[in-house]
Amino acid sequence: MECNDGGTDYTATGRTSMVRLKNHSYWRGSVLTGNQAVNSCIALCALKLTQWLHDSSIHMNLEIISDQEAGTRWSEKQAKQRQVIQPQFSGFKYGRHWSDEKIALLGAIQSLFEGSMYTFVFLWTPALSPNDEDIPHGFIFATFMLASMLGSSIASRLLSRNSPKVESYMQIVFIISSASLLLPILTSFLVAPSKVKGGGISFSGCLQLLGFSTFEACVGIFWPSIMKMRSQYVPEEARSTIMNFFRIPLNMFVCIVLYNVDAFPITVMFGMCSIFLFVASILQRRLSAIADKPKTEDWAMMKDKDAEGEPLNVT
Repeated sequence: MECNDGGTDYTATGRTSMVRLKNHSYWRGSVLTGNQAVNSCIALCALKLTQWLHDSSIHMNLEIISDQEAGTRWSEKQAKQRQVIQPQFSGFKYGRHWSDEKIALLGAIQSLFEGSMYTFVFLWTPALSPNDEDIPHGFIFATFMLASMLGSSIASRLLSRNSPKVESYMQIVFIISSASLLLPILTSFLVAPSKVKGGGISFSGCLQLLGFSTFEACVGIFWPSIMKMRSQYVPEEARSTIMNFFRIPLNMFVCIVLYNVDAFPITVMFGMCSIFLFVASILQRRLSAIADKPKTEDWAMMKDKDAEGEPLNVT
C-alpha cells in the first residue's frame, strides 16, 4: 500500500498484520482448547470401555493390533525425525536459543507444573483413602476429566479475547493450583483423622476431592495456554528439542518422588508440589513483565522488510 508521495504506509501495514495475528490467535486457541476437550472425552470413553472389557484375550488382541499399526508407521516417522533433528541440534551448538530469557522462563514453568501434575497423579489415591477406604475410583476419575474439560472451555474463552493476556491470567491459575494442593495439609491439621479401617470416603477426603477437582480445572486451562506461549516464544524448528531438554529435570524429580514415596509423609509431597506451583507463578509474573515490553525491534524489522520489497518509483 502506497501513500501519495510513493512511500509505504506503515500504519495500514501494521493494522493488516494485527488483524491477521488476531485471527490466527483465535483459531489457534480454539484448536488447542478443542484438543484438550477431546483428550478428556477419550479418557472418559476409555474408562467406560475398561468396564466392559474384562477378558484378557481381548486386551491381548487390542495390544497386538496397536503394535502392528505402530510398526507399519514407524519408518515414516523415523525418516521425518532424521530430517529435522540435525538443524535443531545445530542451534544448540552455538547456544542461540539458551540466551533467550523467555524460553528459559517458559521451560522452567512447564517443568514445575508438569512435575507437580505427574506427582499428583500418583498421590491422589492414597490421599483420598489413607485408611483403605472404599472410594469410587471410576467416578472420581470421571469427575477429574469433567473438571479438565471445564478448564479447557474457560481457556477457550480467555484465548479468544485480547484481554486478559495469557501471560497475565496464568499467574492466577498457578496460584489457584498451588492453593488447591495445600488442602491435604490443611485438612490434616483442621479435621480429625478417622481411624476406622475401610468404609466410604471421609469428610476430609471430600474436601480434598474438591481441591483436586479445582487443580484438574487448572490443568485444563494450563495445556492450551502453555501451547500458545510456546508458539509465541519458542522457534518452531527447535521447539520439541528445547522442551524435551527441560523435561529432563522433570523426569528426574518424578522418579525421585516415586522411589521415596514411602520415606516421606504424603503431606510433605503435596507441600513440595504446592511450592513448585507457587514458584511457577513467580516465574510467570517475570515472563509477563518481559512480554509487555514494547517490540520496537520487531517493528523496525518489518519496516526494513517492506522497504526492501517496495519497487523503485521512477518518475
